[in-house]
Amino acid sequence: MQIIYDSKTGNVKRFADKLPFEDKQPLQQDTHIDQPFILITYTTGFGNIPPSTEEFLAKNAGNLVGVAASGNRIWGANFAKSADTISARYNIPVFRKFELSGTSSDVETFTQEVNNVTTKTKQHSTMG
Repeated sequence: MQIIYDSKTGNVKRFADKLPFEDKQPLQQDTHIDQPFILITYTTGFGNIPPSTEEFLAKNAGNLVGVAASGNRIWGANFAKSADTISARYNIPVFRKFELSGTSSDVETFTQEVNNVTTKTKQHSTMG
């Protein structure tokens, strides 16, 4: 499963670097994704989706199967809210909301979610 990440301060990149998956790449605006992918992004302002992520999703949301986001718990209800907003907008699950660059528990939970959706995607493609 391809993982695309959008990182501003390096926290999301550090989280992605901890993941045991090979198919990870930074978000690039000129990239067209033609297969299922998972997005990891950050939250900006008061719980907003970063403009770079918004622009990318405008072209690539059709293959989005899950989202995770970083944030800082000092923002309370707005903590990693970009994941909630993307989830609601595109009707996909939130795999994990993590603080800063995430803990080993965050990595483990996210990895399990990716493995679950990868298994379901493979089963669906062989049944179709």
